Amino acid sequence: MELLNRDVSCPYCGESIELLIDDSANGEDYYEDCSVCCRPIRIQVSIDFEGDCQVLILRDDE
Repeated sequence: MELLNRDVSCPYCGESIELLIDDSANGEDYYEDCSVCCRPIRIQVSIDFEGDCQVLILRDDE
């Protein structure tokens, strides 16, 4: 297991926030509140064919 730091933009307020991602969990789908505006962000984590961790950030209503 490796934990990765990823800087992403909140889909609501646009502020940059840091996420700690566990890249060993392929197909992970969870919610985390924005540390700036406190709105729920949907986070989808997957591993591509080359073994790279892909992170998709969505609004709660998407």
